[in-house]
Amino acid sequence: MNISSTVEAAGGERGVSLGSVKGEGVDTRHGAILYLEDITVSFDGFKALNKLSLDISVGELRCIIGPNGAGKTTMMDVITGKTRPTSGTAWFGQTMDLSRMTEYAIAHAGIGRKFQRPTVFEQHSVLENLELAMKMDKRVRPTLFARLSSAQKDKIDEILALIRLRGHERRPAGLLSHGQKQWLEIGMLLMQEPQLILLDEPVVGMSDAETARTAELLNELRGKHSIMVVEHDMGFVAEIAQQDMVTVLHEGAVLAQGRMEQVQADERVIEVYLGR
Repeated sequence: MNISSTVEAAGGERGVSLGSVKGEGVDTRHGAILYLEDITVSFDGFKALNKLSLDISVGELRCIIGPNGAGKTTMMDVITGKTRPTSGTAWFGQTMDLSRMTEYAIAHAGIGRKFQRPTVFEQHSVLENLELAMKMDKRVRPTLFARLSSAQKDKIDEILALIRLRGHERRPAGLLSHGQKQWLEIGMLLMQEPQLILLDEPVVGMSDAETARTAELLNELRGKHSIMVVEHDMGFVAEIAQQDMVTVLHEGAVLAQGRMEQVQADERVIEVYLGR
């Protein structure tokens, strides 16, 4: 499906060529799925992002840390089209200019975002939530309870096992624990088959056991999806970062970047974020 036609359907500008989304996904022949280059976002003179540059490789799990006000949420807003950058470029693969796409077109292209607070349909069951999120043309879907194909049933079963909710299929989502709701929302993202997943503080408010299980879940997703995790829980970050890069933001720009042990030992990071 051509992105420009998707943008038109979603109310975007006509005649803007934004690349195409094919069955095999975005064009990542150079190895990176996301490029941010010199992104600046100004709000009434305040620079929430200040020439921010970073890139994420295909299949990478990247943790983003930093103090409140560092620009982490604004960065995610730019990637998902919620906020337009004042200057700079943001690319999804080689051909899709995120700064010129609508939120709908970006989501359709393969970027999924989970906000800090879970947003599940609490009156519906776990199974119904996953059905609602399934990647299909909602315009031709006759009812919520449309008959599922065997492949669709297998996919739901696979995700139920992955998010630790097998056996809870008929349970109303509103009766799940906080951690289970977070897992369900991650499952709903996975039903949409995203290539890049953005997670905003996924373990906030979780018990220690739920946090540990969430780390297991993300480690299982490693390599299957490209994942960006914004988080303040350093124990959790250490558990999922492993040998991947950790990026530290401060005042809207990259302050430091490297393996977890490298950023933890960086005097600048200690001063502005970690403390002594």
